Amino acid sequence: MKLAFQLAWRFLSSAKRQTFIIVLGISVGVSVQVFIGSLISGLQNSLVDTTIGSSAHITVVSNDINNRFIENYEDIILDLETSSEDITVVSPVVDLGGTLKKDLLEKEILLRGFDLDQANQIYNFDLKLTEGSSLPILPNEVILGVTLGEEDQLDLAIGDTISITILGVDHTLKVVGFFDFNVAIINRTWGIGTLETLQDIINEDSLTSIELQIKEVFDAETIALSLDSLISDDNLKTTNWMAENQELLSGLQGQSISSLMIQVFVIISVVLGISSTLAITVMQKSKQIGILKAMGILDKDASRVFLFEGFILGIFGAIGGVLLGLGLSYSFTTFALGPDGEPVVPLFIDSGFIALSAGIALIASTLAALIPAIKSSKLTVIEVIRNA
Repeated sequence: MKLAFQLAWRFLSSAKRQTFIIVLGISVGVSVQVFIGSLISGLQNSLVDTTIGSSAHITVVSNDINNRFIENYEDIILDLETSSEDITVVSPVVDLGGTLKKDLLEKEILLRGFDLDQANQIYNFDLKLTEGSSLPILPNEVILGVTLGEEDQLDLAIGDTISITILGVDHTLKVVGFFDFNVAIINRTWGIGTLETLQDIINEDSLTSIELQIKEVFDAETIALSLDSLISDDNLKTTNWMAENQELLSGLQGQSISSLMIQVFVIISVVLGISSTLAITVMQKSKQIGILKAMGILDKDASRVFLFEGFILGIFGAIGGVLLGLGLSYSFTTFALGPDGEPVVPLFIDSGFIALSAGIALIASTLAALIPAIKSSKLTVIEVIRNA
């Protein structure tokens, strides 16, 4: 075994240029794997974070078309909080559609009441405030979307009082801030207050929905199904982002499949390249192998020489490929910037994926050496003398 390794190392070191080219080929293949995988994973994570990162993954709502309010919700919330370790946030919500009035102007508005300590973990309201130092705290305080506040005819400012008609009744609320979600419809229509404020408006201790976030967003459908069986109230049901965003889900799955296909073809090209190059090496080293066999080296040891060559090439190729791939990824996120100066695709380094790519390259290189290893084991001294 030791002799075979030493011979493999000597064969490689005696043809430095050829060895360098093979290592470079493996490195390029691995770097493409790392770069494409990191790029697609970063894009996928960015899309997921942008589209559903600051929103509910699963929502519990009423199944009764005649009564959309959820009563006696404390026990339901407790059951949800203790049902699974995958659930990270459980947020009660009251949503009420109404009309914001100022002078003769009227604007449609969706007034949303939250337990802001819980909901802030989902929506990050405190990071989206553009004006105002804090979220609503006192009853009848509200923050509005920045577009709604900048309406010329409304001309709202912090400290203003507004009148909102809900269910035919006028309610007076105080504006304490403005938020920007970078989503036009939300900035134009949402108003956010405390849960108590909205419950006072409907004059009852009820909810319109319970919003949940989970650790792994792609488990939403599975967890939602388990919650359907957990909730004992037949008048309640769950919805989840995967069921309601089929096009987005298809796009994300398509990205994953394309990434996998690219990596498969890269691996195939690496294996073919190494196998063909080492096969030529067998022919080049046939005289040396013949001499070694004449000196008594066993066929299995002759085979191991080329297996060790593949293994050594795989190690250096994997290391070089990982470094080159990370360099390409870093360069892309440094120079490919959007108008805001942020990377078009954020850098995402998955140590597990990188280790897997390097491991695949190592295994592929070793397996690619099987063909020349078998060929060398069948090479006889007589055949070498005849072809000399």
